[in-house]
Amino acid sequence: MSPLLLGAGLVVLNLVTSARSQNREPLSGSGNQPLFREADRHDFAIMILPGGIECFWQFAHQNGYFFFSYEVQRILGMSHNRHVAATAHTPQGFLIETSQDVRGQINFSTQETGYYQLCLRNQQNHFSSLQVYLNFGVFYEGPEIDYKENQRKQLNDTLDAIEESSRRVQANIFHMWRFYNFARMKKMADFFLLLSNYNYVNWWSTAQSLVIVLSGILQLYFLKRLFNVPTTTDTKKPRC
Repeated sequence: MSPLLLGAGLVVLNLVTSARSQNREPLSGSGNQPLFREADRHDFAIMILPGGIECFWQFAHQNGYFFFSYEVQRILGMSHNRHVAATAHTPQGFLIETSQDVRGQINFSTQETGYYQLCLRNQQNHFSSLQVYLNFGVFYEGPEIDYKENQRKQLNDTLDAIEESSRRVQANIFHMWRFYNFARMKKMADFFLLLSNYNYVNWWSTAQSLVIVLSGILQLYFLKRLFNVPTTTDTKKPRC
């Protein structure tokens, strides 16, 4: 076989392998084990360039609850527009919801299993970069149990009662974590705003002080010139 045909065969094999790997969903280890789940919660800050776009993909199973919140913390550049456009798409590419503000949330129930796409666009700023804090992920509610049946289990079986209480505590802790991250986003945005105002006030005060000192020096200089008396001689005398 010639080297050219061998190289072509390897290229085709690589293309087929990459296409299969891109379309493949997470697989389970056995029939009794659930599907492998990736990290369900993320919180971090990113920098979006002027006119740029940043996209992320999060895997979610069906019948889950997807949450996504963002906040623009600071702006670097000449513009002062802090609005950013956020969109969420289904694994098939259909638009779910759009949010365009300084801060916002997109929450929805996952109707299908796959990778959901989240995108942030800095489309209104062509000369400024934005630092945006993100918090998104998926959580799954436990199986719904009838209230009376749940009460019987709590009375008849202590282990079931402990398990149910632990599940509720875990769900409450998770929602507390979400609210804490949202509060932290607002805190950082307020911190950067105060820092920007502090620098603005310092520079403006310095500039005004220089203008005041310079105007005082100029006034003194011109006043001294008014009282300058030229020296008189026999050949050079002041005119009447």
